[in-house]
Amino acid sequence: MSSVLDLKGVTVRRGRKNIVDKVDWHVEEGERWVVLGPNGAGKTTLLQILAARMHPTSGTADVLGERLGRTDMFELRPRIGFSSAALADKIPPHEVVRDVVLTAAYGVTGRWREDYEEFDERRAADLLAAFDVAQLADREYGTLSEGERKRVQIARALMTDPEMLLLDEPAAGLDLSGREELVGALAELAGDPASPVLILVTHHVEEIPPGFTHLLLLADGRVRAAGPIEDVLTADNLSEAFGLPLLVAHGGGRWLARAARPAGR
Repeated sequence: MSSVLDLKGVTVRRGRKNIVDKVDWHVEEGERWVVLGPNGAGKTTLLQILAARMHPTSGTADVLGERLGRTDMFELRPRIGFSSAALADKIPPHEVVRDVVLTAAYGVTGRWREDYEEFDERRAADLLAAFDVAQLADREYGTLSEGERKRVQIARALMTDPEMLLLDEPAAGLDLSGREELVGALAELAGDPASPVLILVTHHVEEIPPGFTHLLLLADGRVRAAGPIEDVLTADNLSEAFGLPLLVAHGGGRWLARAARPAGR
């Protein structure tokens, strides 16, 4: 297996505060990682580095064999699929769903005068079908439910056949049914050996799809634990990271965490 990510001492400093603090992390081909931690742990900032949209203040970050600071970020970015709330906000609400996915081939949001080949049209249609939203292809993006939008966003992130797919809290804002539909779709993606390396950011263990193999646990910008998910996702590790006594359970391929004792007792 070859290295996909190799971070050594990665730090991001804002003023006097380290948002990300001396992170060491290594990811190999075929792995499916969850980045878990409380709000303010540095998860989204770390993802910006992985997406080649930010340089670390110090330390080294090798992404897909390219060292940030020594490579052309604009050439690296098309090799990385990225889905985030900030990126989703740039999609015009009047854009037709088919074009939301298709325009990723040019790295733009909003179709204008680009020319697309039949291969691009076919791939966009296949991705919409894979995420069970093919029937929405002619709808305007702004008319979709939140769950439908999330699946379209992930289809878009896969349009360029990336070597790595980054998902920043994809289940945020979804109701229970929307979350479960999305978790199911991501479980299928994780189980496909042809899928790229997957990195999913969340702060809810219930949102971890079956098939994810490894976990990076962050708190206060630092790595608290990293490795195979069954070794890292323990009550002790989670309690320390979230600052609350927690119980952790696993069954049917899913994880669950709850307070060790009810509030007020």
